[in-house]
Amino acid sequence: MSIGALDAMTAYGRALGVGAEQGIGGLGETAAAATPKGAGGFGTMVESLVSTTAAALRTAESAGVKQVAGKGDLIDVVTAMGAAETALDTVVAVRDRMVSAYSEIMRLQI
Repeated sequence: MSIGALDAMTAYGRALGVGAEQGIGGLGETAAAATPKGAGGFGTMVESLVSTTAAALRTAESAGVKQVAGKGDLIDVVTAMGAAETALDTVVAVRDRMVSAYSEIMRLQI
């Protein structure tokens, strides 16, 4: 899965609630003005993404355990696993994009 720079910026803006009325990510503004008051920035967004993914994985695991014990429904297990897989794929894609951006920055000449 490949995430372009524009897609990453749009997703980041949506996660922060920025740019809905101004276009993509509040282009033309400074970074401080584009970040709403009280928002922690990119680190907080990544932390939230990871904790949400962990919760989805725990939910899928508990649904699977209930199914094995005979107390759960198979549809619930499949739904929970699909949500967990999507969340994990998102985290991996963001991680890959961050590593790629870091590598590009390190290759820049000073």
